[in-house]
Amino acid sequence: MPSAIAPHNITNPDAPKRGTVLILGADGFIGRHLAFGLRAAGWTVIASARRTRRLSQMGFETLKADLALDDCAKPGFWRDRVQGVTHIVNSAGVLNASNRIAEAVHITAPKALYEALPKRTTGVLISAVGIDTATSGFATTRLAGEKVALESGLTVLRAGLVLGETSHGGSSLARALSALPWVTPVVGDGQQPFNPIHAADLTRIVDHALVNNLPDGVHEIGGPETITQSEMMRGLRRWLGLRDVPTFKLPLPMSRVLGRMGDAMQLGPISASAVTQLNAGVLAKNSSDLMDLPVSPRGFSDFITARPAGTQDLWHARLYLFRPLLRITLALMWLVSGMVGLFLPASEFLPLIDSPKINDTILTILARIGGMIDVLIAGALLRGWRPKLMTAFQIATVTGYTVVFTFLAPSFWLLPLGGLIKNIPILALIGLSAILEDER
Repeated sequence: MPSAIAPHNITNPDAPKRGTVLILGADGFIGRHLAFGLRAAGWTVIASARRTRRLSQMGFETLKADLALDDCAKPGFWRDRVQGVTHIVNSAGVLNASNRIAEAVHITAPKALYEALPKRTTGVLISAVGIDTATSGFATTRLAGEKVALESGLTVLRAGLVLGETSHGGSSLARALSALPWVTPVVGDGQQPFNPIHAADLTRIVDHALVNNLPDGVHEIGGPETITQSEMMRGLRRWLGLRDVPTFKLPLPMSRVLGRMGDAMQLGPISASAVTQLNAGVLAKNSSDLMDLPVSPRGFSDFITARPAGTQDLWHARLYLFRPLLRITLALMWLVSGMVGLFLPASEFLPLIDSPKINDTILTILARIGGMIDVLIAGALLRGWRPKLMTAFQIATVTGYTVVFTFLAPSFWLLPLGGLIKNIPILALIGLSAILEDER
């Protein structure tokens, strides 16, 4: 019988033994690539994140830490947890968050960690290009976080646009837009410059930096090939095996409106910050200190054709934009249902039930209460409030309505336009929405 893979402390027996590296933000897109790549290179990886269950199942020793919480702003939280750590990679970051959370994640919590690390611990902060000219909360706090890292002896790597075998956030959105059926949207004129770097290549550079201690300071790193936004989208579309379609240039004002809608609904990569970044381009000016690396990063045209796109890639690209569409659809359903429950005259719905099991006054009260619940669900969905909780609450509510109406009026199952039968596909759509909301 084949032996089961041990759930913890998986290592590569053929790799040279490095030290023990703590990775902050290990559950993010870049963080997971770093965790797997550094483990394969021979490092003992401690993966730290707000949610660590899946990292643990992937074979990593984990350190659960929510950098936005006050506890993580104290060196005492970290001191006993990081004994034995020889190196650190900080890839934690929040693009769209309140100033308080951005300051905690980028500045306060990392500073406390750096103070708690054993002496002579070295490491790398993964930062972003363009923050020295931007004015967003992300840029301001990330710059301050760079200063803290440099004062603590870390090297700062400002990465350009990072793409990989998987995708998340902005790279998922790029795939989704490139897979649209009739046009490929771009922000502005589509001529903004990008020099993407593959996540595996970035990981090799981080490994090199940890082993060889790059010169102090801030270093930018991107791929060797510069392409436009339009060229990148066409390249992604061809990688997915889709025929070319016309490029649709989204006017900047329209793009900003969509970005603000994404912010209001907490749709992650659909945000005002993302629109600003796409309109400016992401061009990393490769540091001269990184020119003599043992392995040079590949250009976009090389790594995009390094592996075939699978069915799962195409499905993900085509389903990605169904996340906001499905959430809005469910929200409108709940909103209309709520308005009906709140304002439809009792004389219109009481004859439909006509049950001796409960009197009309109580039925009317229940209809109004149900209407209020439905409106609240609609508001929570539009705001993107606690998706997992709202999934469970929607399922419970639909199931509850189905049970109650089956008890009061079993004939509702036989109504010509579907009646209670419609609740079955509604439950399926709620389940699909929950799957799409889970990006980790």
